[in-house]
Amino acid sequence: MPDVVRLVDYFYVTVPDEPGQGAALLSHLKGSGVNLLTVQAFPSGRRAQVDLIPSDPAAFKAAAKAAKWKVTGPKKAILIQGDDRVGALVDYFSTLGKAKINVTATAAVSAGAGRYGAILWVKQRDIKRAAKALGAG
Repeated sequence: MPDVVRLVDYFYVTVPDEPGQGAALLSHLKGSGVNLLTVQAFPSGRRAQVDLIPSDPAAFKAAAKAAKWKVTGPKKAILIQGDDRVGALVDYFSTLGKAKINVTATAAVSAGAGRYGAILWVKQRDIKRAAKALGAG
């Protein structure tokens, strides 16, 4: 099966960098019926930044509003999902490099059952060109 490449909305929130904060955030989203395509978290000063890509951005925004979270976004990123293979991301990075578009961050994971997923962040000023170059639908 060919890879699926699409432009997605992502959001981020910051939470105290303390045990249980991630569980509380994710539990609220679960209770609100928000499905996440990706979630990444990392320290940011004395806090933690949690990047989230919901399958339904409107549902996420409603849940975040109910929780009174300060949300940044939506911003755009590129989500790639497909059959896992050696060098799965090479052509994507090469295409962007040839288009003079820098990948500012990425996260990728083998999902098991022969599948993988990746998220690519580029500068927001380059996102439309990147999506076009990669054939994002």
